[in-house]
Amino acid sequence: MNPERLNILYVAQMPASPPRFGAQARLHGLMTQLAQRHDITAAMLVDNEFDIDECRTAMQAYCREVILIRNPYGRDGLAKRLLQLRSIVSTRSFERLRVAVPEMQQALDRLLRSQRFDIVNLEFTFLGHCDLRQAPRGAKIPILVVGSHNIDYDLARQYTRAGGSPLRRIYAEVNWRKLRREELDTYGRADGISLCSAADQQRLLKDVPGARTIVIPNAADVDFYKPRPTDPKPDGRTVVFFGLMSYMPNIDGAAYFIREIWPRIAEANPDARCKIIGGSPPQHLLALAGPRIEFTGFVPDLRPHIAEAAAVIVPLRLGGGTRLKIVEAMAMSKAMVSTTLGAEGIEAVPGRDILIEDQPDRFADAVLKLLAEPEYASNIGQSARQLSEARYAWSAAAKTLESFYREILDRNA
Repeated sequence: MNPERLNILYVAQMPASPPRFGAQARLHGLMTQLAQRHDITAAMLVDNEFDIDECRTAMQAYCREVILIRNPYGRDGLAKRLLQLRSIVSTRSFERLRVAVPEMQQALDRLLRSQRFDIVNLEFTFLGHCDLRQAPRGAKIPILVVGSHNIDYDLARQYTRAGGSPLRRIYAEVNWRKLRREELDTYGRADGISLCSAADQQRLLKDVPGARTIVIPNAADVDFYKPRPTDPKPDGRTVVFFGLMSYMPNIDGAAYFIREIWPRIAEANPDARCKIIGGSPPQHLLALAGPRIEFTGFVPDLRPHIAEAAAVIVPLRLGGGTRLKIVEAMAMSKAMVSTTLGAEGIEAVPGRDILIEDQPDRFADAVLKLLAEPEYASNIGQSARQLSEARYAWSAAAKTLESFYREILDRNA
């Protein structure tokens, strides 16, 4: 075996491929790039929303072995509500209860005891209760690296201030403290932690001062997300927001835009249209649809929709890490208006690569300017594309992660 080739086990509570939303896109982007130089094995849970056979086929294209286990708790609706109620009286967070699947540990036991891995990469901390430090008899225990997409307890704490019913806020107040304890315990036991932004790195190091960390910003497949001659031209009137619409920061951002920002745009530009793209929007969000506000649901290919848009919006008020929607839209040469938090962790120059506004009226004015001045929007989009090529490609991100793996392995030798 090539001594430079690493044997890596990826563990996560969701399948990496095919990527349908941000968390999957990060997993898929890093894993497919690493697989060009290393041996990748995946052990992942699969919620009810995924087609397990489709996921297995997609991941077998780059993984040496794929183990997918159906998550009996990975359902929405009444099943989710009952689990949330159960979590209130449990010492464990809802997120931990949701992935407490005995079959997962059994599969990990068989895998780790039968073959030796250099690295176990645990994506998120929700499966941090699993015993991942195992190896065949006499073999060296693998190092553990945690891939953090957000500081999840900080995100959960933000939900306590996000409005909603008093019961929802009380639940969030109780749950984030449990999540914090579990998350910090997992970080504290890791040999290394990769994070999406310097802001998240600073948040983490306040609670785990001795942690060995590295920042690997979200990126895009810049060869896939790029302007194509066959794409529709910008229509001069449509603003697009895209993301998984069952994800609380996206739900809040879309509702905030429609209620607080859109009315000013709609009044000033009667031709303006708003398109919100993403799967599983809740009913209370769908209720905000109208003749000029469209919810498309999931679309198999975002590129034509982004290409046709006059502008992309990122009106987020909650969240952490870095937004994949921004780097993907940048790669598509698309002008954007974002809040400061929405663009956190992205090294874009306001006014050159992106427009940043936090007040509803100023956000609306920035969108209106992009609609009214297509050449201005085009210049911003072209600058954004150059930035994405230079700094936000998955190939570069994977090489940074690989160097981090090797640095930890050398220190633990």
